[in-house]
Amino acid sequence: MAKVLGISFGTKNGNNDSICKEALMGAAEEGCEVEFIRAQDLDIKHCTGCITCVKMLMSGRGNMCIHKDDFDWLFFKMAEADGLIITDPIFETGASGLFHTIMDRFGPRMDTGNNVIATQIAEKIAAEGGKSQAPDPRIICPGKPVSYIGIGGSDWGTHVQSDHAIQSMTPTWKVIDNEWVPWSKRALLDDKVVARAHQIGVNLARAAKDPEHATYQGEPGVCPHCHANDFYLVPGTDKAICSVCGLEGHLSVVDGRIQVEYRHDECYDERGLFRAHDTAEGKQIHGEDIGRMEGELAQLQKGDEYKQRVAKYKAFIQPSMPERK
Repeated sequence: MAKVLGISFGTKNGNNDSICKEALMGAAEEGCEVEFIRAQDLDIKHCTGCITCVKMLMSGRGNMCIHKDDFDWLFFKMAEADGLIITDPIFETGASGLFHTIMDRFGPRMDTGNNVIATQIAEKIAAEGGKSQAPDPRIICPGKPVSYIGIGGSDWGTHVQSDHAIQSMTPTWKVIDNEWVPWSKRALLDDKVVARAHQIGVNLARAAKDPEHATYQGEPGVCPHCHANDFYLVPGTDKAICSVCGLEGHLSVVDGRIQVEYRHDECYDERGLFRAHDTAEGKQIHGEDIGRMEGELAQLQKGDEYKQRVAKYKAFIQPSMPERK
């Protein structure tokens, strides 16, 4: 029996909880086992950017974080489920702060490419007679179906779908539905909203039971690859870079509709690897880039010039702190 996990980032028994549970009802009707977690019940600390996880991964010493909190418990709940439904209150047109915190904790530590490369590094060290530790194999779980619902208190929600899709990019999970609800204070009394949440649960359940053949079920977006609608437009050119999958295309208007065209030779590297950030090939490219940069940093940190510059800034000024009793 496939298992679907629902995670609400909202307040207890609020609209996010209720919409998440409606979607879980749809999944349960499809014969799935369901489980519900409220993210605000958990102790999730902010990522400090200390890069301990990257250093461990890229040196074949396993996968760890300096924090001792509920993140690993939550992650492995997500990794072991067959499909995920996430509801999230919209903050300033985007995802909530707590969602961003968990998204930050996912990467680079839970990045599929980094963990595949780290496993290869650990195996190579072991084969040469050295001591190493590969990442927990449960961390590598690409293709897991996931659906997102952003819950907005007004009609400001132009960035939330991109935030949510970016979270799925790190573990290379497969987005099935990704949408948002405006004017959510009345959402539970809007039969169309409730029915749509239920259908999202049904779609996710079907994807969880057959992930290999699962496909995106939401409204088509401008990006022909990941269906995002957010792009960085390069001034003075027709270049448009997708804010989610990172593919660089060319912007045009055809029959009054904006579209972005991707050219084959610009979407692949010299080895023929697909550059999209949400694919295994793109993850390989990204992981190799991260490994190379970490190696360069490690060498720089050994040099006197680097140490002198750090010492200069350290001596110049110290951070202000509030008085604590």
